[in-house]
Amino acid sequence: MPPRALDPSGLFLIDKPEGPSSFAVVADVRRRTGARTGHAGTLDPFATGLLLVLSGRATKLAPRFVGLDKRYLADVSLAAVTDTGDREGEVVERHEPPGEDELKRRLAGLRGDVELPVPTASAVKVGGERAYKLHRRGVAVEMPVRRSRVDTLELVSYEGGMARLELHVSSGTYVRAIATALGGHCVSLRRTEVGPFDVEEADPERLVSPEEALARVEAAT
Repeated sequence: MPPRALDPSGLFLIDKPEGPSSFAVVADVRRRTGARTGHAGTLDPFATGLLLVLSGRATKLAPRFVGLDKRYLADVSLAAVTDTGDREGEVVERHEPPGEDELKRRLAGLRGDVELPVPTASAVKVGGERAYKLHRRGVAVEMPVRRSRVDTLELVSYEGGMARLELHVSSGTYVRAIATALGGHCVSLRRTEVGPFDVEEADPERLVSPEEALARVEAAT
C-alpha cells in the first residue's frame, strides 16, 4: 500500500453525529483527502460533538492537541446504573432517583481532582487487550482507576430523574464514570469544546492550518 499523502496538512473540526465511531469519521476524512489522518481524542459512538481530525503532516502534532481540556453537555438518568455507564449497557441496578438537594451534594463531591474507575467499555488496555473487547466477550476485569480534574460540574436542569449537566474537565476524563459515580448513566453526551475550539465552528470542508491551530492553543494556555 502506498504511503498516505502529507497534504493537505492541518486540522478539521468535525461535528460527529450519533452512531459512527471516531475511527469511522477519521476514515471518511481519509477517503476524501487521500492524506494521512488521525484524531486527537475519541468520542463514543452514542456521543456527538467536536472531534479534532488531523490531516497530513499535522498528524505529527497530535500530542499538542490530545491533552486539551474538554467541555460537555450530558443528560444523565439517575434511575439506573448500567455496566458501561451509558444507555447502551446492561442495567445492573435500578433505584429511586435522588432529590435535587441530594444530587447537588453528590455533584459537589465530584468537583476538583477525582479518582474514578475507567468504564469497562473503553479503549484502555487491560492485560494487553482493549477493555471494550473483553466486555463484549463477557470477560470480567478489574478496571484501573484514573485521576482527572473536574473544573465545572453544574446542574442545568433536573426533572423526572433526568439531570442535564454541563462539564469542563481535563483530558482523559470519562463522563460515563462521573455518571456512574452519581448513581446513574449517560443517556446523551455532546462535546461542545476542545481547548480553544468550539463545535459551533465545525466545518468538514474547512482546513485550519497547523500554524493557526497551534497559535490558538498557545494563546489559550
